[in-house]
Amino acid sequence: MGTIYGNSQGLKSSQLKQLQKLYEQWQPGNSSTETLGDRFITHEFAQQLAAVSHDIHQPVCLYINRRGQVVRVGVGTPAQTQLSPSDLPRQSAERLSGVRCLAVQSHPPDTASLVAMVRQRLDALVVLVDGGSGHSRNGAAKIQAAYLAHVVPDIDHPWTVSPLSLDELAAEDFDDLVHDWETELREARFDLSQLQPAASDHDRVLLVGLKTEKMTDQQFQEGLMELERLVDSAGGEVVGTIQQKRSQPHPQTVVGQGKIEEIALQAQSLRANVIAFDRDISASQARNLEEAIGVRVVDRTEVILDIFAQRAQSQAGKLQVELAQLEYQLPRLRGRGQAMSRLGAGIGTRGPGETKLETERRTIQRRIAQLQQEVNQLQAHRSRLRQQREQQAIPVIALAGYTNAGKSTLLNVLTQAEVYTADQLFATLDPTTRRLSIPDPETGVRQDILLTDTVGFIHHLPPALMDAFRATLEEVTEANALLHLVDLSHPAWAEHIRSVEGILAELPAMPGTALLAFNKIDCVDSQTLTQAQQEYPNALFISATKRLGLDTLKQRLLQLSGVAAVQR
Repeated sequence: MGTIYGNSQGLKSSQLKQLQKLYEQWQPGNSSTETLGDRFITHEFAQQLAAVSHDIHQPVCLYINRRGQVVRVGVGTPAQTQLSPSDLPRQSAERLSGVRCLAVQSHPPDTASLVAMVRQRLDALVVLVDGGSGHSRNGAAKIQAAYLAHVVPDIDHPWTVSPLSLDELAAEDFDDLVHDWETELREARFDLSQLQPAASDHDRVLLVGLKTEKMTDQQFQEGLMELERLVDSAGGEVVGTIQQKRSQPHPQTVVGQGKIEEIALQAQSLRANVIAFDRDISASQARNLEEAIGVRVVDRTEVILDIFAQRAQSQAGKLQVELAQLEYQLPRLRGRGQAMSRLGAGIGTRGPGETKLETERRTIQRRIAQLQQEVNQLQAHRSRLRQQREQQAIPVIALAGYTNAGKSTLLNVLTQAEVYTADQLFATLDPTTRRLSIPDPETGVRQDILLTDTVGFIHHLPPALMDAFRATLEEVTEANALLHLVDLSHPAWAEHIRSVEGILAELPAMPGTALLAFNKIDCVDSQTLTQAQQEYPNALFISATKRLGLDTLKQRLLQLSGVAAVQR
């Protein structure tokens, strides 16, 4: 018996047998079965399909080759039951796949189904709309409408949909139509491969930004720019951006229906395989969007978690990343579209927490409890290390700041720490502590302080990360003093200061002494520098890469450690 694809869970054995019998619609050498021949559908077969779909209360899809043989039976929409590239016959760039899809569902073909048709290069998509038993005297399902869709040589809108009656559809000659369509594609010299997702070792990401009435234009644009940097840091390629203004997010789909259509068309024309939203979205919103667009949807937090998954090097870092991923995924176990597999090697799918999302909730909860216990042990271990430092009477200064502010670069320059640095968000995750020896300007005696580089902060730091990385964040709370480093070359530097201060205020305890230092002054104009100096007259202004202002910084750090030691 043939395999039933899609969402077959919960179906009775009798219903599964009904579906499996659809494979017998055409068998070579079996004269007892009705053949589709050169037709899209026959009246009898349409009624048979409608009856099966009506009985299981779900859409049903059949994939049929040009010999009229059923090669796949699926439960779900065309977007949820589509064939994998390996299941499709190999064809030239100007020919269709040789497989058509016949679907019975309660609504006309939506954008996600049309995108699936295009990406599989299907000969055609035939959708029969089941009107329900209320349209039939005997209570059986009845076909209310029929639609015929096929690929056209237009990169921006590569499909056309024609409403037909069932009689008209049954009378159409399938072979002649497909021949005409392929002739049209060939004469237009249209390369069908450009309609499929690009073969690439990285994700092609379409950004979607929603500006609500609570946001200023500057905040909105800065948020989109940061999302682009996040995607780039995660290894994705941003291929386009779509924006919408709404008073508030749509409760079901974040953006409006018209914008969803635009997103689907853009994703198709740009060959994007990921849609990234500039805000956190719920599991139900992600499911609704994936079903409507036919492309994997991720939010800002998932992109950040993906970066953390790639950056974690130490066992402690991997432990905290896995905990953060599972805590984020737990409330989202339900609702992911059947067709949108969350396992893979793309944004939102990889990392130490890359366990199957279909795992039972109890299993994940047990794993979270185990990880929480290990994080507690990690906290205890770090606490013992800090106690040893305190016994040595060496003051500790924590480097904190917005991600990519230059903390690791500064630590390397001051202590030759050789910590990994890159012009990326969250380039380093694991805290690194190094000794810095500074001569006292009055006595000449060298004094030691410990500098600790910490994980970078970001606007609206996801709560899952705050909880999972509490062992790391304690390096900030337990330090004698704090050096808050700011990237002055970033247009949103003032907003970064407020974000970091907000996150620090949420931590249970903070050092009483802090020093503000503006980095990358070699990359800013005089007007920006003057503005920062006027607003923060007690701050330091340095360039870690150009080694500007570092002698003054060392002396201020020495003073800072002395004051902090007295306060402690």
